[in-house]
Amino acid sequence: MIIQASKRGGAMQLGRHLLNGEQNEHVEVHEVSGFISDNLMGAMKESYALSLGTKCQQHLFSVSLNPPAGESVHVETFEQACNLIEQRLGLSGQPRMIVFHEKEGRRHAHAVWSRIDSEKMTAIPMPYFKMRLRDVSKQLYLEHGWQMPDGFRDARLRDPRNFTLDQWQESKRKDLDPREVKAAIMECWKSADNGPTFARALEERGMFLAQGERKNHVAVTIDGRVFAIARVTGEKSKDVRARLGDPTKLRGVADAVREIGETVAPRLSRYISEAKRIAHNAMKPLNEQKAEMKAQHQQERKALADKQRERNMAEQQARSARVRKGVAGVWDIMTGRYFKTRKRNEMEAFFGLQRDRAQQHDLVTAQMKDRQNLQQQIAQVRERHAAQILDLYRDAAQYRRMVRDSGYERDSADRGRERSQQPRGPELG
Repeated sequence: MIIQASKRGGAMQLGRHLLNGEQNEHVEVHEVSGFISDNLMGAMKESYALSLGTKCQQHLFSVSLNPPAGESVHVETFEQACNLIEQRLGLSGQPRMIVFHEKEGRRHAHAVWSRIDSEKMTAIPMPYFKMRLRDVSKQLYLEHGWQMPDGFRDARLRDPRNFTLDQWQESKRKDLDPREVKAAIMECWKSADNGPTFARALEERGMFLAQGERKNHVAVTIDGRVFAIARVTGEKSKDVRARLGDPTKLRGVADAVREIGETVAPRLSRYISEAKRIAHNAMKPLNEQKAEMKAQHQQERKALADKQRERNMAEQQARSARVRKGVAGVWDIMTGRYFKTRKRNEMEAFFGLQRDRAQQHDLVTAQMKDRQNLQQQIAQVRERHAAQILDLYRDAAQYRRMVRDSGYERDSADRGRERSQQPRGPELG
């Protein structure tokens, strides 16, 4: 599974993110261990209070564990991954929290450890943790027979649509999907062999080629966002200049944004607003179905949890009844019957836990399959309307080219007529 991690502070902010039920359809706090508190926010407060006795600002270690799409991963597999991470990074015995998130038919987990050693009152050092987590991730792929991502086999084969966190957050605030932006730029780069064709390909996708502040080639999106071509494509700046030409001959970002504001944005804003309205109406019944499915799934999980709780209480009472008290209990200890009964109770409790986990896993797997089927319908509708919006971008680019071409032809014809109407000098015989 893909493992992403960071050292961080902001315990309360992280806690609210982990419990966010708006961006996630299902949130399950699976484990809070090693803390006095038995709830996540209380554990976050404890971790922060303990860090005040040290100089450590990033007192938490946060990890997200994302299994491959389409794989049904048991809870034990996530716990195994967390245990491996503890062993490799020196976090064994440290307090930790595990939270499961489900969204759009996929399930992933977040694990958070306290880095503060309570005995030494120092932060546990974590050198090269990214490289070590990469090894853990590879080990999990190999052990479970999952198809390993290309980037693990060869760093040059990584998915070019993977964005950094800063790019993702900044683009999301502008209601952009940076993966689509980057993929579009990559398509233009692969299909164009010079600056004009690359600029034309960008315009067909609603972007404009311009000169950046560092005199480099950049793509300006329809809402004014700037993406450096060299950074997006992974090419060296000199190679980008060799293909696209001298960037100083291009208009600056300010001029590109001004052109967007004067000519493109007003027209596209009307068309795109209409397209979004149509897309919203098309998505409305699917969103309603998604909300109903979410409520139904939550109700089914609660019903299963209630039944398991009642059954566990009854089974626990039955096991307790086997242990005799008083003189009979002393006799059982002397004869060894008590230890046999305790062993039996422990085995039944263990198998009961395994049975409950298997039932929960089967329910979650079935629900995720239903959610994935619905997500396929949602994705088809999204793609269809996204294609319509892309056609709007192409139509606008074609209209601008028609205006520019016709203007050039009119200017040339006018200049020709002016020259023909000027008086001619005497002919030399």
